[in-house]
Amino acid sequence: MHLIRSAVVVSVCAWLALCVPDARAQEQQPASGPGQPTQEPLTLERAVSLASERNETTLSAQARAEAAEARVAQARAFFFPRLVVNGGYTRRPQESTRQVGDQTVVLQRFNALGGNAIASITLFDARGFPLYQAAKRDSEATALDAREVRRQVAFQAATAFLSTLGLQQVAEAAERRLAYARQSLEEARARAQAGLASTNDVTRAELDVATAEAELVDAVGQAETSRLQLGYLLVVPEVGALAPPETLLGEASRPVDSFAGLADKALERRPDILSAKLRVEQQRALAREPLARLFPSLTASAQGSVTNESGLNGQTFNGFLGLDLTWTLFDGGARYAERRERLALTRALDLDTAARVRGVDVSVERAHVSLRTAQAALSRSQVAMEAARQNAEETTILYRQGLASSLALSDAQVRQFEAEVSLAQAHYALGTALLELRSAVGLDPLGKEP
Repeated sequence: MHLIRSAVVVSVCAWLALCVPDARAQEQQPASGPGQPTQEPLTLERAVSLASERNETTLSAQARAEAAEARVAQARAFFFPRLVVNGGYTRRPQESTRQVGDQTVVLQRFNALGGNAIASITLFDARGFPLYQAAKRDSEATALDAREVRRQVAFQAATAFLSTLGLQQVAEAAERRLAYARQSLEEARARAQAGLASTNDVTRAELDVATAEAELVDAVGQAETSRLQLGYLLVVPEVGALAPPETLLGEASRPVDSFAGLADKALERRPDILSAKLRVEQQRALAREPLARLFPSLTASAQGSVTNESGLNGQTFNGFLGLDLTWTLFDGGARYAERRERLALTRALDLDTAARVRGVDVSVERAHVSLRTAQAALSRSQVAMEAARQNAEETTILYRQGLASSLALSDAQVRQFEAEVSLAQAHYALGTALLELRSAVGLDPLGKEP
């Protein structure tokens, strides 16, 4: 039975060695062959730039902003004249003529040609002004929405970058734990063969190795999943090595009070807040449009036509000028009903905007609390990590001297692994807390105004 367990452990170890190469062996291998460029590690700044430039969500928002600009041009066209030109050709089976005195007049030719030109312009229509203003506010708000989408995608990429780094460190800690467990297994077997320990220590060490292998496989899987998600956000087929964001983490270590000034102009920087205010103005302009229907509209038009059939009057060209006055005195109350509807929508948008404005202060304070908590958690994790490492080293020495049990050694190794995991999580949770603060005050992930 012991031989079977040993064979199983050896097989699993060999499989893991193939799937998860040793990090030290990878460092010793050259990064590229002769004549091949060395691939630089992906930095946080580059990741944010790739997500902002390539992600389909950002590009889609930009396309919607361009569509809103086109709608402004459509609304502006209301104030410009319109010119329509058309022509026609008619082939008849016979020609129609009339004899007028001693002259033959052709009324309808075999081949008839004709053309019309119609020009018209709206001299006054009160509806055009609120509609044009609403289109402009919609364009400005949509442009701000595109900027906010770009900013949020950048934050998603930055958060995924930190998460991937954290899970990568967890996988490295699991690999170190597996190495410690294998070493303890070898020592337990040697001690058992020498009669210095019981076979129970060997069984215990084998269980630790199996547990460490399972945790390593799980950690590597989570790291790979996070890496795939990062690649999806950056729109890259494969994400290489990641460079630790030392600048971000160093900035996050500053005292929380030093970030207090960032909240002063948060409302002026947040594109979503500015867009919400423009949406209210847009809806107010739309609410004025039904009242504009109370005024008459005046349109001028000019038309000219030319033909090769002069007819009885002998004229091949004709034209006229005209004015058209339209005044809808009563429309069944539709204009007033539409105004009430749009005014209600304006109040709803105004209330929603007020709630979002109030929420900015709450988001900033919550981010301050998260940053302060993350700093305290990192400090505690560093102390716990040092204590767990020292405890594992001392317990290993005592076990080799026969002064500690295999259970104590296993417990010390588990505690060291858990401390390493907590430290990695706290380390990058600190960066995530700073990202949350920058998002709340309207900055981009790099601390700049979008």
